[in-house]
Amino acid sequence: MEKMTMHSSDLTQENIAKIRILFPNCVTEARDETTGQLRLAVDFDQLRQELSDHIVDGPQERYRLDWPGKREALVLANAPINKTLRPDMRGSVSFDTTRNLFIEGDNLDALKLLQEAYLGKVDLIYIDPPYNTGSDLIYDDDFSITSRNFFANTEQMDEDGNRMIANTDSNGRFHSDWMNMIYPRLKIARNLLSYSGVIFISIGEDEIGNLRELATEVFGSVNLVAQVARVAKRTSDKGTHFRPTKDYILVYAKDIKQLPEFGIPKDRDEKDYKYVDEDGRVYKKSGASLYQPSLDSRPNQRYYIEAPDGSLIIPPGEVFPSEKVDGAKVRPRSNSDKVWRWSVDTYLKQKHLLMFTEGSDRNPLLDEFGKQSKWNIYPKVFFDEDVEATLHPEDIIYDFPNSQGTKELNGLSIPFSFAKPVGLVKFLLNVTRSTEALVMDFFAGSATTAHSVMQLNAEDGGNRNFIMVQWPEPCDANSEAAQGGYVTIADLAKERIRRAGAKILKSDCHPDWSRDVGFRVLKVDTSNMQDVYYRPDQIDQNDLLSAVDNIKHDRSAEDLLFQVLVDWGVSLTLPIQRKKVQGKTVFFVDENALVACFDKGVTEDLVKELAGREPLRVVFRDSGFVSDAVKINVEQVFRQLSPSTDVKSI
Repeated sequence: MEKMTMHSSDLTQENIAKIRILFPNCVTEARDETTGQLRLAVDFDQLRQELSDHIVDGPQERYRLDWPGKREALVLANAPINKTLRPDMRGSVSFDTTRNLFIEGDNLDALKLLQEAYLGKVDLIYIDPPYNTGSDLIYDDDFSITSRNFFANTEQMDEDGNRMIANTDSNGRFHSDWMNMIYPRLKIARNLLSYSGVIFISIGEDEIGNLRELATEVFGSVNLVAQVARVAKRTSDKGTHFRPTKDYILVYAKDIKQLPEFGIPKDRDEKDYKYVDEDGRVYKKSGASLYQPSLDSRPNQRYYIEAPDGSLIIPPGEVFPSEKVDGAKVRPRSNSDKVWRWSVDTYLKQKHLLMFTEGSDRNPLLDEFGKQSKWNIYPKVFFDEDVEATLHPEDIIYDFPNSQGTKELNGLSIPFSFAKPVGLVKFLLNVTRSTEALVMDFFAGSATTAHSVMQLNAEDGGNRNFIMVQWPEPCDANSEAAQGGYVTIADLAKERIRRAGAKILKSDCHPDWSRDVGFRVLKVDTSNMQDVYYRPDQIDQNDLLSAVDNIKHDRSAEDLLFQVLVDWGVSLTLPIQRKKVQGKTVFFVDENALVACFDKGVTEDLVKELAGREPLRVVFRDSGFVSDAVKINVEQVFRQLSPSTDVKSI
């Protein structure tokens, strides 16, 4: 029984708990100097680093995960960037109508650019990052340190520059580089997850230990859902002492209290579910009878149950109810007076959920006369097709080896190795039991996740959408992909989505599915704005001509629109209409959610017409008005005709 605290609330611990929600990596364990008990404590050095845009010195010794470059990685995660997402209509499929995204570029930049529009909106993230098997990382972030500096900082090199240890290729430099790469990306990914969201991270033996510690710091130890093992291959004969056959999937919640329990549908065995009640519900006999000899005797659990033939049944014992009617109870004298699993109150409410079978000669149940009864009693187990019966999935996955992924790509004539199988990602999507979800993969590779989302939607009529992010990593010149005409992995991934979507549409699809196999391609690029827009204090006379217009000359109106969507935090998959209004090009995003005009020569009449539509937001080009007077009057016009409109310019 839980004891009352008998004291007022510990406000310090409550405040620390609030900090842990925002910054789980800034809350650690400390021993109370008075009581000697472990309590939650704030890592103020780490909190200062979270709230600082530069590297903070002065760490104290405590239980935590450290490696060379960690502070730089944290600074990088929090640092702003002057970049944007530029639309690629030609590379897209169904650009105007699709709700799916494919972002081409460094995933750290992409994650930062998505923060405004998708903060707390992603339901599920699956990533398959590089396994750090020794090859160079392609994510060469600015905080990387040279190997010489690393060896010097970690005392692996003497003052003369000689390495003091052997076998350097297996040392922490590779672990540190890898952790510096993954750390800021997980930090931002956590921000994108909804409070009921979950992240699945595939990883191999090389970094499973480090990744678990690192992810625990980012998401908090209480939000670790599971470490799942997956049988990846069985034919390999590599290794020294054991043949490696598995990899892992780390599963973390944003807030485990809000994460729905996972489940997989039970298989319905017609041989078991062979009974039907008066309401047409199918059921089977429970594997355990209502009487269990091992139960300790309890006051309200020894009573009569009326059988179909009118006789009364009771577990073996020496005391019997004085009244010989259904539900009459008696208090057991000792554990030799056996009891039912249900209390008498539960029985009286749910006795319609019991079934009677004729027992064997060894049936121990007694009738009201103390003689052996012929009846056994079992609870009914219903298989209700309206609410699927589910089981928690096992933490070992046997069914989706890597060879399946290779076969799936071969079936699409896509030359690529080491892809995760569609079945694996579908399984992870299914265990969440949600048919409507925003799914993200920012290490998209060959786009298995996108393929899986489309395939599962086609099967169950779901409304899942995806955001894929892939760096345009060049294909090795000697690879089959390069020989097949693919310049980058991103090119291959986009083609895989196109072919998979076309193939899915030709198959039997769920009638409720939207049949959305399209995707908008957006590319990470430098800002559309001239440098003077960000650093006006650094302008000199040579820059005056270029400062006449603060927008780069090679950028289109669509480029400007998407930078506005990114900066304003508007969903990047909303429908967009391009119309001519008074001779000017005007974009209508989701009808009136945002109206944008980047043409020059904007008149007051055009401003009044747009204000008359009462848009939620409106944006113009700063240098686009026909005169300074019109520019000055814009806010006044909207204040009169559409006071709730948010008016801005670029």
